[in-house]
Amino acid sequence: AIKWIRETAKADAPFFAVVWFGSPHSPHRALEQDLKHYSDAPEAAQHFLGEITGMDRAFGKLRDQLGDLGIRENTILWYCSDNGALPKVGSSGGHRGNKGMVYEGGLLVPAILEWPAKIPRPRSTGIRCNTCDIYPTLVEIVGAKIEPQAPLDGVSLLPVINQLTSDVPARRREAPMGFWDYTIKGISTPSASWMAELLAAQRAGGDLPAHQSSQRAATLPDPPLSASSFPGHAAWIDGDWKLHRIEDKQGRVTWELYDLGSDPAETRNLISMKPDVAARLKPAMRTWLESVVESYNGEDYR
Repeated sequence: AIKWIRETAKADAPFFAVVWFGSPHSPHRALEQDLKHYSDAPEAAQHFLGEITGMDRAFGKLRDQLGDLGIRENTILWYCSDNGALPKVGSSGGHRGNKGMVYEGGLLVPAILEWPAKIPRPRSTGIRCNTCDIYPTLVEIVGAKIEPQAPLDGVSLLPVINQLTSDVPARRREAPMGFWDYTIKGISTPSASWMAELLAAQRAGGDLPAHQSSQRAATLPDPPLSASSFPGHAAWIDGDWKLHRIEDKQGRVTWELYDLGSDPAETRNLISMKPDVAARLKPAMRTWLESVVESYNGEDYR
């Protein structure tokens, strides 16, 4: 990535780069130099934390390179994790659940946005945002016009950034967010073998073809999914309210409602105490679930 950025920066034009780190990912195998920092921890934790230290070092190299190129001041460097904590070696910070779950321990991840020209000093916000917000945020920042723009779940976070820099605290994300853990088997991602194959190909001056799962990504389900039932665990977050819809294999649906503002660990189910809130959120949640099914079946997304 650094090599590409060096070459691209010579053109004195905007550029966009995405860097995906293979670590920390099982099987966790840290370098010896990174293990020594965690000698008092269990062996599994040593390798997990050591991998994070290695990633921190790599991210620092990228960050420093922007400074060496003289473009760090007005370059947005945006870091975020992709899922919640692992159940054995990670920490959810006291939130319920972990990776693969729709509770906050599986959804809530850290994010850091550095933009010295716009944000001159460190600030923080507890506003819940989404990685789908990255695209509309960057589009607005660079002033691009996308015509026609397909419907988006994401919203621009530029108002949040502006409020952070003006000492006026932003209260909430502009739009609700939907999540759905559907009852279908995921795609195996044997990272150790994949990363080894990719490294070997790159060292030889080449690359790997797209994985077969990516090549089949546009294949529509046959038969189409039903839009009358939504198996699995879904959630709808609107401000501090989070509504859970859990449908089991027999089609039975249970509901949970939490106030994330006062109960971020989702310990007090308010579904029976706040029926008016649940009644307000349910129609919007169903509309979103129907839209997801329609999109998956090849129809227009709403």
